[in-house]
Amino acid sequence: MRFGLIGAGRIGRIHGGNVAAHKGTELALVADADAKAAADVAAQYGAKVADIAGIMADKNIDAVLICAPTDMHSDLIEQAARAGKAIFCEKPVDLNADRIKACLKVVNEAKAPLMIGFNRRFDPNFAALQQRLHNGAVGNVEIVTVISRDPSPPPVSYIGRSGGLFRDMMIHDFDMARFLLDEEPIAVTAVGSSLVDPEIGKAGDVDTAAVLLETKSGKIAQISNSRRATYGYDQRIEVHGAKGMIRAGNVHETSVEVATGQGFTGDPVQNFFLERYANAYRLELEAFINAVEKGVAPAPSGEDGLRAQLIADAATESWRAKKRVEIGA
Repeated sequence: MRFGLIGAGRIGRIHGGNVAAHKGTELALVADADAKAAADVAAQYGAKVADIAGIMADKNIDAVLICAPTDMHSDLIEQAARAGKAIFCEKPVDLNADRIKACLKVVNEAKAPLMIGFNRRFDPNFAALQQRLHNGAVGNVEIVTVISRDPSPPPVSYIGRSGGLFRDMMIHDFDMARFLLDEEPIAVTAVGSSLVDPEIGKAGDVDTAAVLLETKSGKIAQISNSRRATYGYDQRIEVHGAKGMIRAGNVHETSVEVATGQGFTGDPVQNFFLERYANAYRLELEAFINAVEKGVAPAPSGEDGLRAQLIADAATESWRAKKRVEIGA
């Protein structure tokens, strides 16, 4: 299976490396607006440099990895679908839900396999938690709690094009909430503040936020995000059910503990998403390859991308209007 990579930045390098390392795939072509970045990745993994049009036109390219800037995603997905490629695209499909719907119409008409990069579903800890939930470990789910806190905020220059915290950062947690609730949220209540960096507030966004999601049957998901965690990359999940509770905690640099008269001490949690989710990135690519080879629909799907975006839009509206907002269809 031969891949073309569009976008040779940080996340493109991760996916490109995983393709190159997989025994059944080849990273064949790399495209990026930055010629040096494309050349560097191509040289590292034995690929050739190309442009986007060249990747789309090459009949020997079976699949496209879209790791370009967000505002290019939907256009590139459509191009790849019309070119008959299998498509893996980093989240989000687009920052506009109507644009996503139009894009998915093209994908469906072309019958193109499309997977959206909600990598946290493939984290071994979270995946095991979800599987045990599915097997009835704690009975019917009642409350899902998701905590996600970054070690430090992004540059303010990033905020303006990110779509805001709910669409950029918390969208991963919206997808995870759907994954664990196994029922669509119908309404959202969101609050947010700028407590970490006042400049983020001046740019029209928040860096500290909490959300309540409600489902039709009354299940609740509570999500908290912060752009600052002095102790590392904080990623935790807890699910309370009719028969008990199940949780997945942070991953530490090592599992070593030292006990003295002053108490127990351990190593810090992993400090960056590339470390914390290295296995998840590898496993999601494997899931994409397996789905394409077997001719089954990959998941998370384009529809999953749309549903998460609709929740993010409703959360943004709820925060701004300071009211409960029903989630659009």
